[in-house]
Amino acid sequence: MNAVELVALAASVSLLAGWRLYFVTLVTGLAMKWGWIDLPDQLRALDVLASNWVIGIAGAGTLAEFFADKIAWVDSAWDAVHSFVRPLGGALLSLAIAHAGKAGARAMVNASPEPFSNIVVSTGEDIATGGLLALAIANPIAAALIALILVLLSLWLVLAARRLVRRVIEPRPR
Repeated sequence: MNAVELVALAASVSLLAGWRLYFVTLVTGLAMKWGWIDLPDQLRALDVLASNWVIGIAGAGTLAEFFADKIAWVDSAWDAVHSFVRPLGGALLSLAIAHAGKAGARAMVNASPEPFSNIVVSTGEDIATGGLLALAIANPIAAALIALILVLLSLWLVLAARRLVRRVIEPRPR
C-alpha cells in the first residue's frame, strides 16, 4: 500500500468510525487478520486491531450499537455517551464533524412521533458504512473522495441545524 492509499484509507476509516465505531473497528480488525489490508512495517502497532479480544469486543459493540440505534431515544442516549468515545476512537477531525452531523440530523429524526423514520435512517447508515468501508479497503482513493464529500455534507448539516435552532430560539422582532 503506497502513502496516498494509506492516507486515503485512514481518512475514510476515521470518518466512518464517526458513524459506526465498533463496526469499523470490527471490519478493520478482520481485514487485517485476513490480510485484506497490508500495512507498512512502521504501522505494525495497529496489529492490535486484529487481536481476538479487540475483534470480540468490537463485535459485541457492533451488535449493541445496531439495536440501540434503531430506537429513537435510546439512540440519542447512545450518541450522548459516544460523543466522548467516537472522537477518541477515530482521532481525526473528520470523525468529529461526521458525528456532529449524524447526531444533529438524528436528533431531528428522533423528534418525529412515528418510529419508522428512525429505523429507515439508521438502516441507511448501516448500509452506507458497510459499503464505504468495503470501498475503503478495495479502493482507498475513491473512498477518500467520497469521505471528503460526506465531511463537507456533514459540516453543511451542522451549520444548517445551527441556523434552524437560532431561528426557533431567538424571538422575532415585532
